[in-house]
Amino acid sequence: MIQATPQPLYQENKETNVFKFILSELKPQGKIFTPFNVISIPVIITGLIIMYIRFTQGIGSVTNLSQEVPWGLWIGFDVVTGVAFAGGAYVLVFMVYILNLEKYRPIVRVTVLNGFLAYLFYSAALLLDLGRPLSIVNVIIGNGFGVSSVLFLVGWHFLLYMLALLLEFSPAIAEWLNARKARKFLSGLTLAAVIFGITLSALHQSGIGALFLMAKEKIHPLWYNSYMPLMFVVSSVFGGISMVILEGSISSKVFDYQLDKNHHKQHKSILHGLSKVCAVGMFVYLFMQILIFVHQQNMPYLFSPMGYWFMFELLGFVLLPMLLFFQSYRTQNITMIKVASVLTLLGIVLNRMNVSIIAFQYEAAVRYVPTWQEFIVTLTIIFIEIWVLRWIITRMPVLRKSPDWVNTNH
Repeated sequence: MIQATPQPLYQENKETNVFKFILSELKPQGKIFTPFNVISIPVIITGLIIMYIRFTQGIGSVTNLSQEVPWGLWIGFDVVTGVAFAGGAYVLVFMVYILNLEKYRPIVRVTVLNGFLAYLFYSAALLLDLGRPLSIVNVIIGNGFGVSSVLFLVGWHFLLYMLALLLEFSPAIAEWLNARKARKFLSGLTLAAVIFGITLSALHQSGIGALFLMAKEKIHPLWYNSYMPLMFVVSSVFGGISMVILEGSISSKVFDYQLDKNHHKQHKSILHGLSKVCAVGMFVYLFMQILIFVHQQNMPYLFSPMGYWFMFELLGFVLLPMLLFFQSYRTQNITMIKVASVLTLLGIVLNRMNVSIIAFQYEAAVRYVPTWQEFIVTLTIIFIEIWVLRWIITRMPVLRKSPDWVNTNH
């Protein structure tokens, strides 16, 4: 009597092969003793030790946070600033999927991946900042402050937007796993995920600005205004695109072997186009800042230490890079574009630090100053994110072309 091979056996072998494949992909690739590895590994180890101390001995053991200053570097940089840096994802997918600007398609996947990892790691950083980390679930269920709270909306926007970004990137994961049917299904959901993600991103960018509307008496008048939600959205456009320019420039050198000839040819054209977007966005932002300054009659504050600091931020990190972006677009100067993007990112950091720390409770007798442990933990989060980003780009079709079967599968 002839017996057929049981179907579960095939399924078991298939699952075993996938498991072996993933295990093989976890093995290190390339050189181990690179400059980045040599610098980042000691920092990560030190940061993990500090995190252990924070969770075992309390948040006060490694930070200068208190009841009077509950938000510090981990919120001001990891969340408020980090979200602005991740804004390039929703801007770029809008340009490609909604405006049909196809020349930017080669960098969509890496930009979406950067955005997803930024939100994932910076949201996880919230656990460090909360005195009771497990209470983070309250943000999602509205416990204690209700569903009408701005924080409740921001929490849900963060969660749903991360899921939208993961869905947008999921076809690359399916290609990596050679899951053809899953890839076809997931690619069909991309446009819906893009539209949903753009809406959520614009909402939570403004939502973070709206959180500071409740601190009118604490923030210096030069940085406080009723249009902060809109200003946060506008600044996330050129801040996010500047991050795309910087990361794209670095990735094109580090992962040069993955890029084809067409990608190399398009790289300069892409940077020129993005520089124009940044220049226009910064012009809108600067114009709005001037209108707000005049409308709020802030001239008396200008000739003071905080006023000089305000002009330093606006002139040095908004006006100057804006002019560099305009000039670089006219002269096709790639180096100038990169310099302008770095200045813009520094300006975003400075603005967010001013709003959340420096110009916050500016008249307090005792000012908050981050501890060295807070800086190390922040660097740890950034370095781990870069490690994960590098691992994914090395193994998945993020910068390189998709497998040949993708085109024949449609």
